[in-house]
Amino acid sequence: MRKFSSLALIGLAGTLFVLAGFAQAQVDIAVGGSTLWSTKNTTSSLAYNPPPLKGGTYPMASAQYMLTDRLGVEVEGAFRYHDGIYNGYQKFRPILYDINAVYQRKLPHKTAVDLMAGIGGETLIFYNQYIYCNNGTGACRSFLDDNHFLLHAGIGVRYNFWRRFFARAEVHYSFVPDNFEFHSDNVYRLGASIGYRFGSR
Repeated sequence: MRKFSSLALIGLAGTLFVLAGFAQAQVDIAVGGSTLWSTKNTTSSLAYNPPPLKGGTYPMASAQYMLTDRLGVEVEGAFRYHDGIYNGYQKFRPILYDINAVYQRKLPHKTAVDLMAGIGGETLIFYNQYIYCNNGTGACRSFLDDNHFLLHAGIGVRYNFWRRFFARAEVHYSFVPDNFEFHSDNVYRLGASIGYRFGSR
């Protein structure tokens, strides 16, 4: 978790650098919360079925840079706040992140729709009771991790409620090929965020 916090700080510093460099462009920064939903295997007779990847609270953050009035790019990420329990015996924590092309359509009454499509990754951290050390490097750690490529699509409906502040309801879909740790390759993330718009557009 300490490593993830360091990466988050680096990302925040990078975001501030981008904001300073593109002061006249439209840049939206948002933070919020979400939860995951996925199907559960109800037909298999195995004693330890791969569980569904669902539930939990996922803090999330995103940065969106609009190249034109309608087209832009977005980076976003979410991680499970509390450890999950994998098949009832092992603690784990998923992290999802992606980069997307964005199409934004403005609607009446201070609303707009964001359509997103892109690629990203899923990192799964499994925590162990024991510390493993690599005799060659001397590095020790108490977790194992696995990474998967994913395809992402999403939609967000935003409302400008005060000056440059907006609220956005979001639905995200991730297709994670070879997501063998879990029952399904299809993962849905439902959430909402609060954001602020920088720039003149």
